[in-house]
Amino acid sequence: MEGMGPTFEEIRAVPKVLLHDHLDGGLRASTVVDLAREIGYDRLPSQDVGEVEAWLRRGAHRGHLKYYLDAFQHTVAVMQTREALIRVAAECAEDLAADGIVYAEVRFAPELHVAGGLTLEQVVSAVLEGFRLGSAGRGITVYALLTAMRTAARSLEIAEIAVRHRDEGVVGFDIAGAEAGSPPTRHLDAFQYVARENFHITIHAGEGFGLPSIWEALQWCGAERLGHGVRIVDDIRITADGTAQLGRLASYVRDRRTPLEMCPTSNVQTGAAPSIEAHPIGLLRQLSFRVTVNTDNRLMSGVSLSSEFALLGEAFGYGWSDFEWLTINAMKSAFAHFDERLKIINTVIKPGFATARAASNAVVRVPGHR
Repeated sequence: MEGMGPTFEEIRAVPKVLLHDHLDGGLRASTVVDLAREIGYDRLPSQDVGEVEAWLRRGAHRGHLKYYLDAFQHTVAVMQTREALIRVAAECAEDLAADGIVYAEVRFAPELHVAGGLTLEQVVSAVLEGFRLGSAGRGITVYALLTAMRTAARSLEIAEIAVRHRDEGVVGFDIAGAEAGSPPTRHLDAFQYVARENFHITIHAGEGFGLPSIWEALQWCGAERLGHGVRIVDDIRITADGTAQLGRLASYVRDRRTPLEMCPTSNVQTGAAPSIEAHPIGLLRQLSFRVTVNTDNRLMSGVSLSSEFALLGEAFGYGWSDFEWLTINAMKSAFAHFDERLKIINTVIKPGFATARAASNAVVRVPGHR
């Protein structure tokens, strides 16, 4: 821990990197209410933004992924037109930039947004347009990850669309949804296609299910990053003298520097971790796994990336060096091209943290300042 640790506002001001954020889980509650009114959607509890916000977060405190996912039917319902998708994507970029994020990969499942008559291509085009509009002039780069639902059968189609839009802002392919009973190997043809096209793969694994899901994602499906990956700790044993003994899979993940897209608050809310203080990120950071910190669903979980960092600071005594390490981990693990990653690390992240550290030290030296 460095001094008293950075404040929330100091954390918010430094450049941050976000790799795991769902578009349909990060809407502004006011936008949900607006869009519902426009289309006559009558399944919200009221027109009051505060009430709707609390209602959409209700499932996040029931300790299971299934309940956590229930709220998404309402956000998805209001994201079925080109105009709505552009608005939501633009606001997403604006909100991330306001939180000090300089690089983000935001994921969404095109197949969930075709109920109003849009094609998969039109969905992708609208979201990319929104990202362009919302990020313009705000010092943030926002790319898209296309997600296929692991419980459906459109993954190859989604993978092909992801590759087709690789030069317009899509940087990778993902699968998401309830893990148990839907192993990643069910979508092997999609992953093999993406790999043949020299494109990028991240897979939700090790959140709602354990080591077999992680193993399949890596060894069968070619995942370059693990969405959550919390359950990798099941392959780590702490001996009586406090020494960590890594199993074969945990060793493989650490040795290969496989990035773990961890979302602390969300992981606690879905029951993947017992509490922030007992979240595996503490141990994995200690053991130098390639850990990254993420939001998952900002609306449902009631978080920002800054608030996640602040929580970790309180739980584990993290200071500037820890936050910088986690941020550089994320930028190294991004699917942007190498030269872009390096440029952001060297010209944005490192100078930003150096400035914050210097300012923080200067404040500490002021007599009587608390």
